Amino acid sequence: MTGPDEYASVRYLVDDVQGAVDFYTTHLGFQLRTTAGPAFADVVRGPLRLLLSGPASSGARATPKDATTPGRNRIHLTVDDLDAEIDRHRGAGLSFRSDVVSGPGGRQILLADPAGNLIELFQPARQTGAATTTP
Repeated sequence: MTGPDEYASVRYLVDDVQGAVDFYTTHLGFQLRTTAGPAFADVVRGPLRLLLSGPASSGARATPKDATTPGRNRIHLTVDDLDAEIDRHRGAGLSFRSDVVSGPGGRQILLADPAGNLIELFQPARQTGAATTTP
């Protein structure tokens, strides 16, 4: 079990490990932690360790064929200014998979990595009174 001072890890299956590393480090503020050639790399941002597994990795080979489609799950990154992040990413030539969605907890938009895995950029609503949690 992961201790409270360790990373929480999420594995994303990707077609191109270096392309995924470049995407996450250039656009989303992750730092490269380790790399194992074209098979695997991991990047970190805060307490999140994102495992980027290429087709030759053991993680990808262990995945059943009927569970290989990306996009049903996503990592959730909280941002201070969603509009500025959208402008920055569009300026870098990235496209989004959704429009901005607003709700009582805040605003969000979905971005996809080069393999189609989703990243939710979320700006919490300004709260007055009692504390709330993100959706």
